[in-house]
Amino acid sequence: MAAVTEAEPRVSSKQSNNKKGKRKRTHIDPEIDRLDSLPWNSSISQDDPFSVIAGSHELEGGFLSLEEIDEGDYGLEIPGLDKKVKKERKNKSKKQKDSDADADGVEEEVEEEGINVEDKKKRKKRKKKKKAKESSRVDETTSVSNNKDDVEGESVDETEFYGWNELRLHPLLMKSIYRLGFKEPTPIQKACIPAAAHQGKDVVGAAETGSGKTLAFGLPILQRLLEEQDKASNMGDNVGEEAERFAPKGLLRALIITPTRELAIQVTDHFKEAAHGINIRVVSIVGGMSTEKQERLLKARPEIIVGTPGRLWELMSGGEKHLVELHSLSFFVLDEADRMIENGHFRELQSIIDMLPMASGSIGGQSQSSENCQTLSNMQIKKRQTFVFSATIALSADFRKKLKRGSLKSKQSMADGLNSIEMLSERAGMRANAAIIDLTNASILANKLEESFIECKEEDKDACLYYILSVHGKGRTIVFCTSIAALRHTSALLRILGINVWTLHAQMQQRARLKAIDRFRSNEHAILVATDVAARGLDIPGVRTVVHYQLPHSAEVYVHRSGRTARACTDGCSIALISSNDTSKFASLCKSFSKESFQRFPLEESYMQEVMRRLSLARQIDKITRKDSQEKAKKTWFERNAESIELMVENDDSEEERVNNHKQKRVTSMQLKNLQQELNTLLSRPLQPKSFSHRYLAGAGISPLLQHQFEELTRQKLDQGVNLGDNKRRKLVVIGQDCVEPLQALRSSGQEVRMDVKETAEKRRDLENLRRKRKGEKKRLRDQRRQQKKRLKEVDE
Repeated sequence: MAAVTEAEPRVSSKQSNNKKGKRKRTHIDPEIDRLDSLPWNSSISQDDPFSVIAGSHELEGGFLSLEEIDEGDYGLEIPGLDKKVKKERKNKSKKQKDSDADADGVEEEVEEEGINVEDKKKRKKRKKKKKAKESSRVDETTSVSNNKDDVEGESVDETEFYGWNELRLHPLLMKSIYRLGFKEPTPIQKACIPAAAHQGKDVVGAAETGSGKTLAFGLPILQRLLEEQDKASNMGDNVGEEAERFAPKGLLRALIITPTRELAIQVTDHFKEAAHGINIRVVSIVGGMSTEKQERLLKARPEIIVGTPGRLWELMSGGEKHLVELHSLSFFVLDEADRMIENGHFRELQSIIDMLPMASGSIGGQSQSSENCQTLSNMQIKKRQTFVFSATIALSADFRKKLKRGSLKSKQSMADGLNSIEMLSERAGMRANAAIIDLTNASILANKLEESFIECKEEDKDACLYYILSVHGKGRTIVFCTSIAALRHTSALLRILGINVWTLHAQMQQRARLKAIDRFRSNEHAILVATDVAARGLDIPGVRTVVHYQLPHSAEVYVHRSGRTARACTDGCSIALISSNDTSKFASLCKSFSKESFQRFPLEESYMQEVMRRLSLARQIDKITRKDSQEKAKKTWFERNAESIELMVENDDSEEERVNNHKQKRVTSMQLKNLQQELNTLLSRPLQPKSFSHRYLAGAGISPLLQHQFEELTRQKLDQGVNLGDNKRRKLVVIGQDCVEPLQALRSSGQEVRMDVKETAEKRRDLENLRRKRKGEKKRLRDQRRQQKKRLKEVDE
C-alpha cells in the first residue's frame, strides 16, 4: 500500500488521496478505491516514518514521492496482489532506505542490520529444514504407526508385527518389513540383529537353510547406515563438512562375498527390497557378466557391494579405485563360508582379505592411498564388523574359548591346528567377544523336511525319476545331479518324454543361468535339473520336492540341496535314488545326521511296466539323435578348421559308399520317425497301472492312489453341490492318474525303514569278501588250466 504525499503546503492529504484515486481508478480494482477513501490521517500518526513528507519548503516546485508501507502492520490486505509483487516492493523500499541513508554512521548501522537480517534468514532456513525433517519423520512414524502399506494402501495390524518392534529397527526399515509382509522375525534374526545392530559385535551365525540369514546380517548394515545419515542431518548446515565426514557419501561401506553368482544376485535383490525408498546403493559384481558394465556401475560409487571372489579379485587386481579403497569399510560379510574354503575360492578370497585394513581401524601398511585415509574423521574410522554365516558351520571348543577371552592373534601370525572356518574368521579380523549363534539342531536339516529314499538299480533311476515327475509332479521340483554329463543325459530323456525341464550348471553362460532361474520361478509346477551350483542359498518359493538323482560327495552338500525346500517354516520333501553302489554312502550320510530311520517312498510297481516301455523308446530316440549330432559336430569342426587354413576338402568316398551312406541315413530317419510316432501315441494316453480296468474302476482293486483320488472327487462334489445349477465347464479328471504331491503320497503310504549303519557296513564287508573269494577262485581255476595245457604240450612233445 502506498501513502501519497505532496511537497506543496496548500494541498491537503485528503486532496492528494483523491488525486491518487482518480489517477489509478482505471488501472486498479474498485476494492482498492474503497481502501483509498479511508481516513488515513487519523489512522497513521505524524510520527510514523512512513508518513514523513519527503519534499519540504526548501525544495520548491514540489514533487511527489511514493513510499511503500507494510499492510500487515496496519491490518490491511489488498486482494489480487501476488506474494512476489509484495516481496519486490519490500526489496525496493529497503534499497531506497539504504540509498537515502546519511553518511554520519547510518551506513554502518544498515550493514549491521543487514548482517542481522542474514543471520535471521539463516536461522529461519535452519528452523524450516528442521521442521520439514521432523514433519517428514513424524509422517513416516505416523505412517508406520498407522500401518499403511505403500503398495496396496491397505491397513496393517500392528500386533502382527510385534516381534519386529522389540528389535528397535529404523522406521524406514520397519516400513519395508510391513511392505514385504514379514510378520515375525526368524530365530536367527532375533539373535543376530540386537548383537550386531545395537551392540556392534562381530557375528558367527549358523542356522538351517531357509531361516532368513540374509536379513540377519542385512538389516544391521542398513540400520547403521541410516543412523549415520540421521546424525549427519541433525548436525545442521553450519557444520556441513563435519556431517559429510561423519556420514560420507560415495564410499564403500559393506563388502559381501558369496560363493555363487546366483546367490550374489539374490542377496542384492534382498538388500534392494529392504532398502526400498532409502538413499543407499547396492551393486552385484559377479563373473559371466560384462566387465565394462560392472566398471560403469562402480563409477557411481555404491555403498554396498555383493560379489563372488573371482570377479572381485579380478577388478581389485586391475586397480578399480572404489574396490581398492577399503579404508572406509565398516562391514565384511562371508556368506556360505563353508563353501569358501573349497578349492578355487580360497586363494582369491585370501588375496581379498589380505587387502583389508586392520580391524582396529589402523590403515597403515595397506595398499590404500594415504590421502584418502587422511580425509576421514575419527568418527568414520570405526571398528569393522565381520559376519560369517553358513547353514553348516563347526567351530572347535578352543576357538570358542579364544573368542571369549579375546586372545585371537592377528592375521599375520596365525596359530596352527585350526580348521578352515576358524582360519577364515581370524584372517577376516574377527574381534574378541564375538557373538557365536549356532541354531542348528542335531540333524542340521530343516524341521519340516521329510526325507525319503527309493532303492533301485543304476539303470532304473531314469524310470523312478519319470515316475515321480509324472505321477507326483505337482509343485516346483529340483533334480540334483553330481556331474554335468548325467544332467545332460537326464534332461534329454525327460524332454523326449514330453516333460519340459530347465537346466542349470556351471558351464552355462550367465544369461542362460539367470533365464533358467527366472523361468523356474515363474511356473508353479516347473522342473529344474541342476548340479550343485543351485544347492547354495537360492531362495525360490514353492519348491515342494528335491530329488537326489545322484548322491552328493559330502553331507554338507546334501544339507544345502535338501534346504531348497521346506524353507521359511514351510514343509517339503526330499527323495534320494539309491542304487547298490550308493548304499554305503547313504549309510554314512545317515550317520552324520544321527538319523536311525528313513521313510521309503511309495513306488507302485504296477506303473513300472508302462514307464519302462516309454523309457526304452526315449532311450532309442536319444541314441539316434545323439549320434547324428555328434557326426554333424565332427563334420562342421573339420570343415571349419580346413577353411581357417585355406584347405580344399575333397570327398574321396566312392559312389557305392555314398549310396550306402544315403540308404543308411534314410533307414535311421525312418526308424526315428516310427519310434517318435509310437512314443507320441503312448504319451497321448495317461500313465495308468498295468492292472487298471477300463470297464470297472475297482476291477484290479483299490490302490492308495485311487483311494485318495476318490476321496478328492467326493470332496469336490460336496463343495460344488451348491453350484449345480451353474453351467460351468468342469475339470476333466483321469481315473488312475492324479498328480498327488510327493509329500502327500509319502505321508499317506510311506514306510519307516530303520537304517542300521553297522548292518550296512557288515553287508558291505561281506560283499567285498565274496568278491575277493570269487576273484581268487577264478584266478586259481585259470592257473590250473594253464598248468594242464603245459602238461599236455609236454606229453605231446
